[in-house]
Order: sequence, then C-alpha cells, then structure tokens
Amino acid sequence: MTSAPRDDSSDRPLLALLMRLAGVGGFALMAALIKLASETGIQLAELIFWRQLVSLPILLGWAMLTGGIAQLATSRPKAHGVRAIYGFVGMILNFGGVILLPLAEATTLGFTAPMFAVLLSIVLLKESVGIWRWSAVAAGFVGIVIIAQPGGGHLPLFGAAVALGGAFMIALIATQIRDLSRTEAPMVIVFWFSLASVIVSLPFMLWVHEPLTGHQWLLLLGMGVAGTWGQVLVTMALRFGKVSSVIVMDYSSIIWATLYGWLFFATLPALTTWIGAPLVVLAGLIISWREHILARRAFVDQRQASGT
Repeated sequence: MTSAPRDDSSDRPLLALLMRLAGVGGFALMAALIKLASETGIQLAELIFWRQLVSLPILLGWAMLTGGIAQLATSRPKAHGVRAIYGFVGMILNFGGVILLPLAEATTLGFTAPMFAVLLSIVLLKESVGIWRWSAVAAGFVGIVIIAQPGGGHLPLFGAAVALGGAFMIALIATQIRDLSRTEAPMVIVFWFSLASVIVSLPFMLWVHEPLTGHQWLLLLGMGVAGTWGQVLVTMALRFGKVSSVIVMDYSSIIWATLYGWLFFATLPALTTWIGAPLVVLAGLIISWREHILARRAFVDQRQASGT
C-alpha cells in the first residue's frame, strides 16, 4: 500500500528536537542496563525478549487511556513487517555492540549511522552526493580507524564490526520509520514492532532462559521502561521533524554513555576514542547540516515551481 503524502505543516522542529533529546536519554540508560544485565549472565535473546515484552502492557495501557485499543489497528501490515525485520536485526547488533564494547566506544561507533545513510542514498535512491557529504564520510571513516585501530587497538574488532552493523541498521530504520510516520501514529509503530519482536525472540529465550534473581528482574524491568520511553519519543520526533534535523540530538548520548561507563563500570574512554570521536561526530553534524540545506532548497524550488 502506498503511503499518503505527509503534510509538512505538521513539522514542529523545536518539539521534535526536545523529543529526540529525551528519547536518546532513555536509550542511553537502556544501554547501561543492558550491559549490567549481561554481566549478571542474562543472554542476548532473553534481553531482547524482556526489553520488548515490558513495552507491551505499557503501550496497551496508554492506548486504553487515550482512546481505546482500536487505535492500535493498522492498514499497513507489510510496512510494519519490514520495520520489524530491520528493527530486530538492529537490536541484535546494537545490543551486541553494547555488550562487547565499553559504553562510550559502542555509542560512538553508533554515530556512524548518518554516514551509512549517505551511502544508502547513493545505492537505493541514486542520489548525487557532493563534496560536503563525501568529505564528512571520509572524516568519519578516519575517526572509526582511530578508535578501532585495526590490528592493534584496545577494542575487539568483532565488537567494533557488530556496533558498525548496528549503525547501518539505524540508518535503514530511520528511513522506514519516517515513511511509516506519514500514516501511522508513533504508538502504533512501536506497538507492532514490540509485538513482532516478542513473537520472534520467544523460542530463543525459552532455550537460554535460567531462573533470575530479584536484582536481574529489576534490571530487565528498568531496561524495558527506559527503552520504551526512548523508542516512543524518538519515533514521535520523526513525526514532527525531518531525520536530517532531529538526528543532531543523538550525539548527546556520548555524554550519557561516558557518565554511565564511569558510574557503573569504572571505565573512561581511551585516548584514541577522545581523538576519533570528534571526527565521527563532526561527520554526522556536517551530513545533517547538508541534508537540511538541501531540503530547504528543494522546498523553495517546489514553491517557486507551483507559483506560491
């Protein structure tokens, strides 16, 4: 089914930025709790299952209080299916990156998503990319090499590859959510993704599940709540603002990751991360700025062509 065109008059840039900032805070807390839970022995499949299962009663309760469960119905099941596939693979890779790497490094490698978005726009949309965005991609790649130091760094290369794979999926997911947001409410998008993830992860969770302690249950509950608030707010941000505009708020997560890494794990980023991270962040900011400029030009050209 073709999505209906989105009314750009619904864009509220400041609100979108604030929502994205609050959502990123939720995801940062979720990442810290994922790492803490994994260190107690909880397996990845079970982390994914409980992360999504906790979301369902929250979303159902919210729906009942704001208009009824009927509002969770969708007329675009295929689009939700694609989003669920992207999201599930993305969760495996992003959770894996958090488990395998220090929080700050996993977060920094996740910032490469805008670089992958540029590459995807070339491959999938046949878009012409100019010197600004190519330079940003090159700078970001240099930053990755400095952080990971292939062949002799402090990071396991497998963990770095997993985190980069997660960033690639974030780029795909952002595009898919933007399309879904044209016709679907944020709560609907999050609900169907959570339900699909629970169904897919249940068989794996039953295979690896072991009795949990009270401390582990609290970590899982906190992880689910933090992840739900992050997912809802990040999705709502894409309803009120463009990807290229709101993604700038994602970089605030490096502050949270560094703080949580120090508080919970007594670790601080290595010197190479302090050197490479600014290059990766700068690359993302340049790409976001350039996307914003191009979008404004396209809007002006469209208005001129229509005579308005």
